[in-house]
Amino acid sequence: MNRLFSTAEVHPRDRFDYWHSVACKNLVAHDSTPESRHTFQAEMHFGALADLSLVLFENSPMSISHSQRHCARMRSDEVFVCRMISGRLMLEQAGREVVMEPGDLTLLDPLLPYDGKFSAGVKLLVLKAPRYALEARVGKTTDMITRSMKPVEPEHRLASEFLAMLPDYAGRLGIAATEIIKEQALDLVAVSLAKTHESPRPYLSSAKASALLNVRAAIESRLSDPRLDAETVAAAAGVSVRYANTLLAQEGTSIVRLIQSRRLERCLRALKDPLQTHRTVSEIASAWGFSDMTHFGRRFKAAYGVLPSEFRRLKTQD
Repeated sequence: MNRLFSTAEVHPRDRFDYWHSVACKNLVAHDSTPESRHTFQAEMHFGALADLSLVLFENSPMSISHSQRHCARMRSDEVFVCRMISGRLMLEQAGREVVMEPGDLTLLDPLLPYDGKFSAGVKLLVLKAPRYALEARVGKTTDMITRSMKPVEPEHRLASEFLAMLPDYAGRLGIAATEIIKEQALDLVAVSLAKTHESPRPYLSSAKASALLNVRAAIESRLSDPRLDAETVAAAAGVSVRYANTLLAQEGTSIVRLIQSRRLERCLRALKDPLQTHRTVSEIASAWGFSDMTHFGRRFKAAYGVLPSEFRRLKTQD
């Protein structure tokens, strides 16, 4: 994580205004009011895991408001996964209020207004994730924002502890490891979000989100099996093939197409990984469930524009 800003380097009279400009540029546009301008202190660090941005910051007590005016100026479509490290933070969005304490997680949508109040000693990690990447796992996040995810539940605790480690590794991992860790982070956040929707009689939308998550998990855990088919996936997810395909159709795919695209992505990752140059193209393809190399070559070229061998050659020349 690289340090973007510290009030220790700024004259006391300019500290808050400088902090506000940095926070608006690197986190989200907002209005804020400090409890005390004279004693205000803050620090911000930034890092990344592939296309996930990590913002780690701490600041003195203050109130913030991300209004409709700020929402209209958003230029990227991301959602914020917030992980509390220390202090206490109250957030309100979409008519719901959550009070965050150390270890807690919650989800914010910067396309919607929200308000917050920071106590003394707040330290917060924000994972800025592409909306499509998270919604591909859980469906629409509209009913998942500002839900309290406390580490008393094992699913929340696992996600919380995993996210807390990310700042120590951001920018230090190889390309392949970074992609894997990014996917794992999103998967664990998705599991935690799905947990918040559990109830004796779940809403239809949450039931669909849970079923979709189960279908994707069933595929992901069996990609290396060349015999994997739609029936196997549906049975493992506890739904019918027809229902699973109906859910996936809302995302423009199906069980069979998703299996193929995920296998191709795994092969692509392996082919550009410098640690796997000793493996042949056919060995990599076979390891991820492709038994017919001609079929694999055609599918790879259709997806990425070049044959697998050509892709590897071009990568070695970079």
